[in-house]
Formats: sequence, structure tokens, C-alpha cells
Amino acid sequence: MSKLSKVWLAALIAALATAVSAALFLPQSFRLSALSDLIQCFLLLSGAVSFVPLALRSRGRMRLFWSLVTLGIGFWFSYQLLWTNNEVVLRRDVPDLYAGDIILFLNLVPLMAALALRPHVPQDEYAARLRRLDFALLLVWWFYLYVLVVIPWQYVVPNVTAYDHNLDAAYNAEKLVVLTGLAACWLTSKGHWRRLYASLFCVNLSYSAGSTFANWAIERKTYYSGSLYDIPLVIAMAGLTWVGLSTKADTPEAEGKVSTVYGVWVARCGMIAAFSLPLLAAWTLSDTRIPSRIRMFRLALTLVAALAMGIMVFFRQHRLDRELMHLLDHSRKSFDTLKHLQAQILQSEKLASIGQLVAGAAHELNNPITAMLGYSDLLLSTQLTAEQEPLAAKIGQYSRRTKALVASLISFARQAPAPKMLIDLNTLARTAVKLAQPQWEPLHIEVRVQFDAALPKVLGDSNQLLQMCLQLVGNCLHIMSERGGKILTVSSQRQADTAVLQISTGSAPSPSSAGLHAADPEDSLGLAACQGILQEHRGRISCQRCDDGALLLRVELPTAETAPAQSEETTVPASWQAQPFA
Repeated sequence: MSKLSKVWLAALIAALATAVSAALFLPQSFRLSALSDLIQCFLLLSGAVSFVPLALRSRGRMRLFWSLVTLGIGFWFSYQLLWTNNEVVLRRDVPDLYAGDIILFLNLVPLMAALALRPHVPQDEYAARLRRLDFALLLVWWFYLYVLVVIPWQYVVPNVTAYDHNLDAAYNAEKLVVLTGLAACWLTSKGHWRRLYASLFCVNLSYSAGSTFANWAIERKTYYSGSLYDIPLVIAMAGLTWVGLSTKADTPEAEGKVSTVYGVWVARCGMIAAFSLPLLAAWTLSDTRIPSRIRMFRLALTLVAALAMGIMVFFRQHRLDRELMHLLDHSRKSFDTLKHLQAQILQSEKLASIGQLVAGAAHELNNPITAMLGYSDLLLSTQLTAEQEPLAAKIGQYSRRTKALVASLISFARQAPAPKMLIDLNTLARTAVKLAQPQWEPLHIEVRVQFDAALPKVLGDSNQLLQMCLQLVGNCLHIMSERGGKILTVSSQRQADTAVLQISTGSAPSPSSAGLHAADPEDSLGLAACQGILQEHRGRISCQRCDDGALLLRVELPTAETAPAQSEETTVPASWQAQPFA
């Protein structure tokens, strides 16, 4: 506790001791009343100020809670100022039919609203906006109840006895509700919040007992300010400052599961309050002992309250409908997302099956490829003619490329992450076209390339991406050999942060052109391996078919403008690169 708080508490204890000593030893007099009233004003002001830092350093629901507690103490302080003004400044007794009594009744209403927020638990699933309307409904009902039972005997047909009786009944009911709410929060909380609610319960219990005894003494004309009846009230006032300075409850408690039962009961209480209006109107009509003017006043008040609360119920239902529509839309989106995830799972299972098949075949191919590499190296180490040596080197080159492709297939089948480096997609596509030259030259197919010179590099595995390009080009050539076609177009371009590679079996139609229809690339070309490679590189492939049977394959890969410091720029293995294809 800080030095300022200790000095503050010392002054508080001194004021409390002075008030208790004066009540015990000083006779009834103006000096005693003035001293008691001023001390009570100081204690209440101290209590209100002690809660202000808690409100200032909080946010959201917590700030609202502490602000409501401070407001309730402020109402009590305002009422005490009016009482002091009458007794000390004006030097007269407080009138029996006193207009300021409504402030005394209202001082507990903010505390009721603060308890309804339940700041010691996390926000539950019940819509906060709906709950605020329920709280407002209950607060309007409490104000309506005060005006219904108290105000008629104060202004419509003044009657001190009936006024005091009804005021005490309404105020006692309000104090009972507050004590019940504090007890419930005390029993359901823990830690700092449990101590806070226990302290507030003791303070309100002392205040309720003191005010009850004071009202009992007022009825018997034995009460005066500064008497022994004020000691419980003074203790309660001093306790407020102690609670404000000592509390450490500033965050909700951690709970594993938040229940919606509380929100449901708040809504039910609001509905009960609205349905109670016709019953109170019937009670007013059936009570023939009260004057007719009071009956008319109460009926008119009930009609106005019914209209106001009916409007609030209408808005509450409107908000509830919107919440339900929002939940319905959210459920529909969740269902669509679930269906999409199921489709992805099926696709993943399909790729996993293909991966197992590819892994088995690749392992079987490794042995003959290794043998071919060995024999080619032996062949190169022998005496060869000038014509034979390039052919033997080419055998070794293609054997190594095949071995690298098999390694890529095994990597894809195992779903093992490969090291990724910066790759020039143009060079990669050009190399794939050059390597496929033995396929398209015998078919007399014209190959056209349209590469964007400013195409940014992509981050990926050169072996896997070259395998993908070869697969795409090879399958397009296979389709052209079966269905006809004399032009194969390979182009690249940049679109925002995406590098796009297009392979067309026609004259490079635009994706926005008429006559293009979406098709499944896997079903059309059997490109499951390409799909898996692109998924690993965060890319995608789309296939579109023209009315004349031509295909347009579109591969999209995210660009990487700069490479990580530890990576070295690469495109394809040096032994695979070919001269630019014209």
C-alpha cells in the first residue's frame, strides 16, 4: 500500500473515531448534528473518490462496473449533502415529504446494475447487447415501482404515514435484492473477487441494518443526527473507502467453461417485469381503499410504463432476430466450410494413395537407373570416337536427369519438405521445352514461347518444378498427337504478386475469352503429382477447355522478390540447362 493510501486511511480512522465518540458522549445538539453530518459527507466523498482510480485504469466491462459502483456512492453522497444543507445551513429538520428521498432510493440501483454485469467471470455466449436491454428493462421497472407506490402519497394525495410506509417497503425490498445479489456473487467467485464481494456485502449489511434502525427511530420520534443509530451507517461509509483502496480485483476469473444460464435468467426476469404491469394495474383497480385520484394516477403511470417497456421489448426482439439470423448465416458458412474440408480430405487421401504407388515405382526404377549411370561412366572412360563420345555423355546426362526426377517423386510421395531457393520460372519453362524437343519435333508441332522478361523469381524446389513443367508439356503434346494440333504456346506473365505460367495447345487464348470452359486438370490430364507439387509451393493449377478442344493450362505461384540471406539463387541444375529456345 502506498504512503498516500496510508495517510488516507489514517484520516479515515480519525474521522470514524470522532463520529463514534461524539455519538457516545455528546448530548443532542446542533453541534453534534453538524459534526455528524459533515463527517458523513467526508466519508462518502472519500468512498466515491477511492473507486475512481479503479474505473480509470480499467477498460470495457470492468470500467463500467467500477463506474456504476462510483455512481451509486455518488448518489448517496448527494443525498447526504441535501440532508446536511437542511440541518446545518438552513438549520431545520428534513421535511416528512422530502423530494430528495428519490435520490436515496436510486443510490442502490447502479450497484444492482453493476452486480448484474458479473465482472468476475468472462463474458458468456449470451449476446451482450441483448443483456443490456434486459438490464435497462429491469431498471425502468424499479423506477416505475418507486413512482407507483411512493410518489402518489407525496404529490397526488399527500399522506405522511402512507408515504413513509410505502417508501420503507420499497427501499427494504431494494436493499434485500442488493444483499441477495452480493451474497450470490460472493459464493460463486474466488480469489480477489471473493474478498471484494465479501467486503461489499458486509458494508451493505451494516448500512441496511443502520438505515432500518434509523427509520424505526424516526417513526418513534427518537432519532437525531449523530445519535447511536448513525454508528452502523458511519461504519458502512468508512468501509467503502477501505474497499476502494484495498481491492485488487481488476480482471475476470479464468473459467474453463462459460455458462449461458445467467443470461437466460436475466432475460426471464425482464419478461416477468414486463408481464407484472397488468397485474399491478389490476391491483390498483381492485384496491378501493385508496383515493380515486391515486388510482387514476397509477393507471396512467402503468399505461406509460407499459408503452415504454413494450418499445424496449420490441427492440429486444428485433435485436434477437438479428442475432439469430447472424447465427444462421454463420452456421451455413460453417457447413459450407466443412464440406470444402471434406473435399480437401478426399483429395489428400487420393494424393496419398498415388504417392504410395509412385514411391513403390520410383524405388524399383532406382536400380536400373543406377546401373545405366555406372555403365555410361565406364563407357566414357574407354576410348571412343569423336561421334561416340557426345552420345555416351548424353546417356549419362539423361540418366542423371531421370534419377533426379525419381528422387523428386520419392520426395513428393513422402511429403518431405525440400529446401527452396530462388528460381527463374522463364528459364525453367524454357529448359522443359528444350528437353521435350525429341517429342514435339517428330510431330511437326510449332512451339511458341512468350516469356515476360520482368517476371519475378519464385521460391521453390527446382527439381520438383521442372518435373511439373515437363509433365505439363508432355501431356499437352500427348493430347495434340491424339486429337491434332500444330501449335504449342508456352508463356509467362506477372499478375500482382503472382507469377503465371500458361501452356496452351492453341494460339494462347486469353482466360477471359469466350468459348473457354473450366475443367478439372487432374481428370483431364492425370496431373495428381503436379497438384501435390503446387500445393507444397502454395500455388495452384487450373485447366480450361475451348470449344474446339484446345486446352489452356494455367499455373500460378507466389513470387519472392528477395531471397533469404542463407539461400543461393538457382534455376535448374547446370547439366539440365539448355540454350534459349527460339
